[in-house]
Amino acid sequence: MSRIKKGDLVVVRSGADAGKRGRVLRVIPGKDRAVVEGVSVRFKHLKKSQKHPQGGRVQRETPLHLSKLMPIDPSTDEPTRVSYRVEGDKKTRVGRGSGKPLDGEGKSRAKGEGKKSGKAKAAATEKGGE
Repeated sequence: MSRIKKGDLVVVRSGADAGKRGRVLRVIPGKDRAVVEGVSVRFKHLKKSQKHPQGGRVQRETPLHLSKLMPIDPSTDEPTRVSYRVEGDKKTRVGRGSGKPLDGEGKSRAKGEGKKSGKAKAAATEKGGE
């Protein structure tokens, strides 16, 4: 379970965009990075092509390292560190300051409920499952 998830409200701790807040659009776990809405916006220059006959410049959010981000506790509206609480078969992210959950419901930890591969998902959809 990651400290920061898609949809979290985060604040940037360091760098040129320090202090800015935004919602996480996507997380790239393999590179320990996340794309945050309205933060670290750069221009991408487009070459002329059939798709873009004029060429041009497009603003895009670039990924930030997860160490630069800190989730915001919804109960206090302040940045917080994250700990985890396990109750039964649920694992929940909890704000260190308030002790309240950061997300609505915990992730189930029952055995055999891990991620399915692409083939397993396709087989389940053919059978009318998930």
